[in-house]
Amino acid sequence: MKIIQLKSFLVILVCLSFVQVAVAQLRLPSFFSDNMVLQRETDANIWGWAHAGSQIKILGSWSKDTITTNADGNGRWKATIKTSEAGGPYQLTVIAEKTISFSNVLLGDLYLCSGQSNMEWGGNQNLKEIIDELPQANNPNIRLLQVSRTGAFSPQEQLSNSWQTLNASSLKPFSAIGYFIAKELNEKENIPIGVINASWGGTPAEVWTAADIIAQDEELLRNAKVQGENAWRPHEPGVLWNGMLAPLVGYNIKGFFWYQGESNVGTWSGYDKLMKEMIKSWRKAWKQELPFYFVQIAPYAYNNQVQLASLLREQQSKTAVDLPKTGMAVITDLVDNIKDIHPTLKKDVAHRLTALALAEIYNKTATDYKSPIYKSHEIKGNKMEISFHYLTGNLQAKGKEITELYICGPDKVFHKASAEIKKDKLVVYHKEIKQPLAVRFGFSETAMPNLFNSNGLPVSPFRTDDWAL
Repeated sequence: MKIIQLKSFLVILVCLSFVQVAVAQLRLPSFFSDNMVLQRETDANIWGWAHAGSQIKILGSWSKDTITTNADGNGRWKATIKTSEAGGPYQLTVIAEKTISFSNVLLGDLYLCSGQSNMEWGGNQNLKEIIDELPQANNPNIRLLQVSRTGAFSPQEQLSNSWQTLNASSLKPFSAIGYFIAKELNEKENIPIGVINASWGGTPAEVWTAADIIAQDEELLRNAKVQGENAWRPHEPGVLWNGMLAPLVGYNIKGFFWYQGESNVGTWSGYDKLMKEMIKSWRKAWKQELPFYFVQIAPYAYNNQVQLASLLREQQSKTAVDLPKTGMAVITDLVDNIKDIHPTLKKDVAHRLTALALAEIYNKTATDYKSPIYKSHEIKGNKMEISFHYLTGNLQAKGKEITELYICGPDKVFHKASAEIKKDKLVVYHKEIKQPLAVRFGFSETAMPNLFNSNGLPVSPFRTDDWAL
């Protein structure tokens, strides 16, 4: 009996030793893979695990240099490799006690797309725009990294996903907006584009924000607790930051694209603060003030007694104006059905986001490439003159009169208003109101007004007052 026990014990020791050796062997996060894109013209971070104290050599076929580093006492290692101008395909080789080689590697620009279902939406939801793309989805200079839905209560180091070349199979489940951004950037800049899609339908912004940030602010914590448990999406602060974004931190990217907000309509009052804290925390994690471009939520019949969605759009406008290197795509004119929370015109949404990147990241000459956002007003007799951020050209109305425009006097009763466009100013009045007090434009959950800048971008809904609704 003792001999059998001793043999069993020795077998267990051998197995454990084998596991320890296997774990310690050279490995990298899964997104260092064949077909990956590395950020061009930068010091690209490469990291992984190996035997403690072992030497690791890294070679990129675009360079004659060999990068050398050592694993620390915990078996972790990290190095940077200088990447050249856009191009490829190349090979990246990592050597320690074994050799790992990644083939078909491109140097280009990378973007991270995140948010809830309107960012997630694509061919799996039978989106026609993507279904129509599938037969010709074969551009070798567009690469896709689809992050699996995974929540965690602590920051993770690994994903289960790897880079894919563009084809019908990889595109169908991917973000339509992410793909169309990549397609347009590749066409106009003629460089490889990599897009990471980390999104999950129905999720509030709190789950994409580190839990300690939520916990440190009384208002954010109170609003987070409103998000109830649900069988089809997580609700706890930080769980998708931990599971889907934290593993990517350090992987060099060019910027962020975001489409979310519908699940925060009920807690609209803290959304501007939440977004600012989330964006700043992402930038801090990547150690760079990366551009952050987002979509203002679309008109939709939420059927709330109070126009909560309009209040959330107002919060989004504040973020866009206040926080540097951000931009907001307004899409009040891109909704085919106000009873469907998922507008189908994703290509046009992607085009507006791409226009922000082309102007601000790629320095393409552009004027009025952002939707006008309310800036200030001035009362002139019986009229109110409205001024806007991001407007140098003229306003235009698509129709005989401006729709969804209201004005009130001291009684605070709003009436349908008349208006005149004076170049970049909107002059609002009502023949029976002698002392105008406030103007509201498109300020409802379903409004699709017809006021645009000279480039055809819609004016963001606004109000000049701050009264309780």
